[in-house]
Amino acid sequence: MPRNKSGALIRAEYLAARMLIGSLRRLPLPATNVVARGATHLLDLFVPKLRRVARKNLSFALPELNPSEQDRVISGVFRSIARMLVALARFPSIDRANVSQWLAYEGLENYLAAKKQGRGVLVATAHLGNWELSAFAHALLTEPMNVMIRPLDNPFIDELVERRRVLSGNKLIDKRDAARSVLKALRNNEAVGILIDQNTSENEGVFVPFFNRLASASSGFVKLAHHSGAAVIPGFALWDAGLGRYTLRFDPVVEMTGDVMTDTARIHAIFEAIIRRYPDQWMWIHRRWKTRPPGEPPLY
Repeated sequence: MPRNKSGALIRAEYLAARMLIGSLRRLPLPATNVVARGATHLLDLFVPKLRRVARKNLSFALPELNPSEQDRVISGVFRSIARMLVALARFPSIDRANVSQWLAYEGLENYLAAKKQGRGVLVATAHLGNWELSAFAHALLTEPMNVMIRPLDNPFIDELVERRRVLSGNKLIDKRDAARSVLKALRNNEAVGILIDQNTSENEGVFVPFFNRLASASSGFVKLAHHSGAAVIPGFALWDAGLGRYTLRFDPVVEMTGDVMTDTARIHAIFEAIIRRYPDQWMWIHRRWKTRPPGEPPLY
């Protein structure tokens, strides 16, 4: 059970999540979008620290933005979360026949070229756009993949989400015991998607440049790439307002040098370039720069 939470609170959170997901699945799509935006607006109002963290992040990451521009980006983040909730709720209704209404490909040839190398594919991804839909839809459009997950703090909500994640055939790998399962999948020339953009502890990562500050980034991803020889490609599902759907984008293979810091920095430089193009689709509400190099004061 998560720390500092009673059993009653755990169950109350679950019931609220179940009711929200249920309504988002059953309502007509236009109404669903309104309800999801309302839910994320309430999150914004009742957890004000999220917007405070985002403003702090944007103040040094994108210093060219004035306060009103910062608020527009942050409000866009909550709208992006709302779109993800709608898609997650609708997973049971998304299949091969209608998935193209939700998502299209860009750069699929990069993924297929990586597969042809025959040593597995490590998909480097971030909390950008709709990371839940990207893996789900890819399984329907091309082939299932393995997805590394960190179990949610609420075990009942975690089970609710996990049931949806596997509906299109994907397999889940628990982050707490991942290396053996990831390496086995790569030996079978399978793909493994891993979110690697969030803050990590100093003993689990390396400090790399990221938006005008050093950020502690997990070194495990590139170590797996070095050990396995798997191809590394970035992949993101980005919202296209003009199309009214997502585009799942696979970039070309990122060549590994064998140096942990160099390769981690290279991947994060790719992340930064894409986030700069789609700033309202990245999770600025996360304390990404919480872990500081020795001697530096805390940012939050």
